[in-house]
Amino acid sequence: MSILLDDSSNVLVQGITGGEGKFHSKQMKNYGTNILAGVTPGKGGKKVNGVPVYDSVKEACSEVSIDTSVIFVPAKFASDAILEAVNNGIELVVCITENIPVHDMVEVYHYVEDLTDSRLIGPNCPGLISPGKSKVGILPGDVFRKGNIGVVSRSGTLTYEISSELTDRGLGQSTVVGIGGDKIVGTSFIEVISDFDSDPETELIVLVGEIGGSEEEQAAEYISENISTPTVAYIAGFSAPRGKRMGHAGAIVSGEEGTADSKAKALEEHDIPVGRSPSELADLVKQAV
Repeated sequence: MSILLDDSSNVLVQGITGGEGKFHSKQMKNYGTNILAGVTPGKGGKKVNGVPVYDSVKEACSEVSIDTSVIFVPAKFASDAILEAVNNGIELVVCITENIPVHDMVEVYHYVEDLTDSRLIGPNCPGLISPGKSKVGILPGDVFRKGNIGVVSRSGTLTYEISSELTDRGLGQSTVVGIGGDKIVGTSFIEVISDFDSDPETELIVLVGEIGGSEEEQAAEYISENISTPTVAYIAGFSAPRGKRMGHAGAIVSGEEGTADSKAKALEEHDIPVGRSPSELADLVKQAV
C-alpha cells in the first residue's frame, strides 16, 4: 500500500502555466500521475501538456473530481492558493513554493488545522511520491523503487539521495514524503510516521532530519511511546556551525538546542538507530529489514 497518494488520486496543479508548473506537470504526467486540471487566473480555456486550465479552483472542482492539489504559485500569492484549495474541499494540498512569509504561514497553518479537514504538505517541500503509482511535486521519479519502506524528510535533496541509496540496495519505498524545511509547515514528522505505522505494507520507517527546531526530538519520544513499526533515522548537519542557517529557514542551531548531536542523542536514547551519512543509514536499514 501507500499513504496519502496513490494511482487513484486526482490531481490539480495550481500555477500550471508558469515555468515550474508547466515543467513539473509534464514530469508528473509522464510518471503516471492523474492530473485532471490546472488553475491560473486569467488563463482559463487553455491547455498545458494536454491538461485543461481553469480560472479558479472552484471552477475546476465543479468540472472534475479533485482530491489532491500541488501548488507552484509565486510566494506572495501562495498562501491564498492554499486557502483556495482547502476552501474547495481538496483533501491533500502540497505546496512546493518557498519563501512564503512566516506570518502568512502562521495564519494559514491554524486555518487549515482548525477549520478544515484538509492535509497540507509543505511549503518549501519537494512533494511526495508513492513509487510506481503517482507523484506530486518535483521529486525525480527514477531514483525511487516500489517497496515497503516509508520515508519522511525535512530536506528535499537528502530525500532523493537517501532514497537512491535505498534503491541501490534493493530496498523499495511505499511512500516518500518531503514535509518541508520551513519553520512553519503543515504536516509534522509525527503525523506522517503515524500514517506509516497504520499502513500494513510499510514495514520500516526512515526519518530524515536536520539541525534546528525540536521536531526530531518530539518524534523520537512519540515513536517510543506510540509506534510499533521499526524506525531508523538520519540527521544532517553534524559539522554545521551554531547561529548559521543551513539551507532551509528552519535549519539553524540556537544555543545548545537543535544540534545534530542533540537530535541523534534523543533518537538513540529511544532505541532509534541514527546513520551519520546516507550510505550508513542505508546500511542500517538493510540490517533492520
